[in-house]
This record gives sequence, structure tokens and C-alpha cells, in this order.
Amino acid sequence: MSSWEGKTRGGVLGYKIFVWTLKYLGLRFAYFLLSFVVIYFVANSGKAFKSIFNFYHRVMNYNRARSFFSIYRNYYMFGQILLDKIAMLAGFQQKFTFDFEGEEYLRQMHNGGLLVSAHVGNWEIAGQLLNRLEKRINIILFDAEHQQIKGYLSDVLSSRNVNFIVIRDDFSHLLDIKQALTNKEIIAMHGDRFIEGNKTIILDFMGKPAAFPIGPVNMAARFNVPVSFVFAVKETTSHYHFYATPLHHIAFTTHLKQREENFRGALELYTRKLEEVLRKYPLQWFNYYDFWKLPESLQVNSETKI
Repeated sequence: MSSWEGKTRGGVLGYKIFVWTLKYLGLRFAYFLLSFVVIYFVANSGKAFKSIFNFYHRVMNYNRARSFFSIYRNYYMFGQILLDKIAMLAGFQQKFTFDFEGEEYLRQMHNGGLLVSAHVGNWEIAGQLLNRLEKRINIILFDAEHQQIKGYLSDVLSSRNVNFIVIRDDFSHLLDIKQALTNKEIIAMHGDRFIEGNKTIILDFMGKPAAFPIGPVNMAARFNVPVSFVFAVKETTSHYHFYATPLHHIAFTTHLKQREENFRGALELYTRKLEEVLRKYPLQWFNYYDFWKLPESLQVNSETKI
């Protein structure tokens, strides 16, 4: 199965250690320790190592030596971003500076909207912009991935304008999403991962076919809210660049073929922007599984590719 399994490495203990280190030892000291910790993860990451090597060697067309070196740099960047993420969520925003490109588009979300990002860079800094816009952000999480982490971070974020909505098997999360949008709030979620059984569309991505879930664009269409594709990347030790695309409205229709074309068109916009960001910041690709290997249920002939 090529789809993501709904779990991310790490747990509450790791987050607690991050917060303690940031509070008492400082961010730069945490970076210093991280440079050694990364060596352990490079040597013991198994399937993740193979998948990220294939990304650099086969997708980015790096030679073997550059691919191996890029893995270390990728893991180190990932660790830095985790530390930055906790620092920002825990109230240490003054340690960072930001550029917000496309802020004017989000200011047009007067009646709420949907932000769709990816596992590239550090998308949580969108919360910094939404604070400036005085908009409440609702972050969608998979239950299998973040149930315990959600509980801990909810305590850390008790004074911040952030709410978590957990995806549930009984679809009760849809009521939370509807209520948030009724309140003219913002929904934020990723659009580059899916769990086996989710509906997907196959698109050409970085020169190879890959499956993308229709869930985010379907949500925007059904709730009749605009969607912006957003990405936040780390440019220097303490500086981030946030990108937001112009608002896109996705028409919902009961005509199945037209509906799929509408979703396909929206996802093409998303993947083109994601590819643009990824080619510029390849060290910030954080999908540690074989992203381009289609599950058996999606093994189709090449003519179905876009």
C-alpha cells in the first residue's frame, strides 16, 4: 500500500521534551543537539530512509552521493521545523520573522474558508497570519495520528486562537466543521496524504503519476467556501516565507462527471503550486513513504493519468 497509514513517528513525550528544551536551554542549543540526534534517525529510519532516498535519486534526479547527503539535511531540517513548530505554538513567536505572500487573498475570506497545505515546510505558521486577521483557525487532524498529541497541545495552546477537529469514523467531525464555517472561521488541513479507501484522483506530479485525495476540494465545494492553497517554508534559521494562492471557488454539482472534472481542476491547481514550492525547497519534503507508488486499487493504465 502506498497510501499513508495515518500515523506519524513520535509522541507526547517528544513534544514535552521539545517544550522543556526550548523553555530552559533555548532554540539554538536544541538545534545543536539535533545535529547529533539526526545521525541516529538516518541510521535507523528503515523504510523512511529508502523512500526519501528514492525521492532525491529518482524524482529529483540527484546522484547517489548528493541523495545521501540530502537525506541528512532533510532530517535535520525536519527536526528544526518540529522545534520551530512547538516554539511558535507554545508562544515563542518573537524568535521568528515572517514574510506573508498572498495575505490579501486570505483577507477576502470574510465568511470563512478552507486552507489546504501539504507536508512541505511548516504550515502551522499560517496560524500566525490568522492571528493578524483575527480569524479562528480549526486544524483538522487524523485520530490515528494525533489523538494524544492533540490533548497535550490543547493545554499548551489554551490561550491561543486555535482549535483541533479530529477525523472520526462516525463522521461526527462534519458537524464540527459545519459549525466552524457557520461561525465564519477558517478550516486548515493537508491535501497530500490519504488512507487506503479514500477517494482519489491520479495526477502527474513531479513528472510521475501520484494519487491525491478529493476530500479537501469536496469539502470546499459542499460547504460552498473558497479554498486557498497555502505553504510555509523555512528560509533561514529564524525566517519563514508564507505563500497563499488566490481564492478558488469549486462548484458542487449532482452531475458526477462534471463534479469529478471540477475536483480534478482544483487539484491540478493545488499540485502545480505544490510542485513549484517543492522544486524550490526540496529539502523540506516530509512525506516519508513511497509517495508515487500507487495502491493496488489505483493501479490503472497510463491513459487515466492527467
